[in-house]
Amino acid sequence: MPMYSSLVSSQHNPRCSNSTASKRPVGIVTPENEAEIRATILCSREQGLQVRIRSGGHDYEGLSYLCKTPFIIIDMRNLRSITIDIKHETAWVQSGATLGELYYHIAKKSQTHGFPAGICPSVGVGGHFSGGGFGAMVRKYGLAADHIIDAYLIDAKGRLVDRETMGEDLFWAIRGGGGASFGVIVSWKIKLVRVPPKVTVFNVHRSMDRQNTEIVHRWQHVAHKVQNELFIRVIIQYIHDDKNTSVQALFNSLFLGEVKDLIPLMDKSFPELGLEPEDCTEMSWIESVLYFAGFTSGEPLEVLLGNETDPYVSYFKAKSDFVTKTIPKHVFERIRKKFLQQKLVFLIMDPYGGRMSEIPESRIPFPHREGNLYNIQYLVKWEVNGVWASKEHIHWLRALYRYMEPYVSKHPRSAYLNYRDLDLGTNLHANTTYSEARKWGEKYFKGNFKRLAQVKRSVDPYNFFRNEQSIPLY
Repeated sequence: MPMYSSLVSSQHNPRCSNSTASKRPVGIVTPENEAEIRATILCSREQGLQVRIRSGGHDYEGLSYLCKTPFIIIDMRNLRSITIDIKHETAWVQSGATLGELYYHIAKKSQTHGFPAGICPSVGVGGHFSGGGFGAMVRKYGLAADHIIDAYLIDAKGRLVDRETMGEDLFWAIRGGGGASFGVIVSWKIKLVRVPPKVTVFNVHRSMDRQNTEIVHRWQHVAHKVQNELFIRVIIQYIHDDKNTSVQALFNSLFLGEVKDLIPLMDKSFPELGLEPEDCTEMSWIESVLYFAGFTSGEPLEVLLGNETDPYVSYFKAKSDFVTKTIPKHVFERIRKKFLQQKLVFLIMDPYGGRMSEIPESRIPFPHREGNLYNIQYLVKWEVNGVWASKEHIHWLRALYRYMEPYVSKHPRSAYLNYRDLDLGTNLHANTTYSEARKWGEKYFKGNFKRLAQVKRSVDPYNFFRNEQSIPLY
């Protein structure tokens, strides 16, 4: 059984734990069944304690394990069972499971099924699913939340409800609206998707000189329009070795098909990249999961069951944007110059289009659908602990974010809930009004924020489940 100290430190962004405003939890509960969750909720209400619900501990701002008032953590690590039903192409997944565990268990049952969720295998499904969740199959199949067909949730009164008994409004809200505002989600029923026996991956690096900046600019015109089976993201990053420093663009791709079909497609749609057959590797879909996670070729699938590789176990701060019009070439040239001022900085651009453009904005709370070319994640990391180091790096990131304002979505400037960002605004007190919370809420949810607040009032009228960016009452 894990000790209190190890559970307190079990999180993925130590920057958040440096906050002097956050208290240590009064206690940490690691429930093994629904009855223990129910008892924790009712006891916490009786004692006037808040509750934080932690699945994988990846909340970018630490809201799943930090609080400014006395609180209890419900740590879901013991609730991680996964039941795969290949005949009906479904699975039940408990919220303490990780994406890696889910992918592993699917692959053990079938080499032609998968699930369209995130790339980092140590991310917990609880927060990932409830915030939307996207990965390398987003253009073919949409979000993880688009494939949730049932769930079990324990509400503020301690009642265990499923889709039928919770009602369609609450079921709508937890698929992209952030589950921690509405209750403790114990498990999810998901619909699996078909994948081909062989997929193709490639990583192509290009230095961000003037010529290759043009390739990045051209990518914007292509990545959201090509056939849905092709996902090409771009990662702009600072590179340093013994000889020199530079900024590099990595074109990182998954194609749900074979090399013989990919090369003609790329020659027609994106010849500027100059993709060659030798740049590509064919593999099974589950092998591509390992590939995107950074594991070396030939490693066993069992590595997905651990947390050995996690790029976010470090001090970091992130922000996000959605792009609705192509960004001028000179902006990427300016980004390159800005990146030379820092070291551990990344700009990750994930293309949308495809299936994402076919799903209405109001289908689930996640609204960033038709008209969005791609999502941007800005990420800065640092290795030295301390207030000064944090301020320096965060100041740099905020300056880059301000610079990008004219070139991204407007009215509102949108953001992705799973890239949590408290700079957008926070609930300052337990009774934050809907009008006050619109400052940040409409950035995540656009026109769906009002309906989320209405659902919140109906299922949690006393606002028991709350945090700095929880849904307010309408």
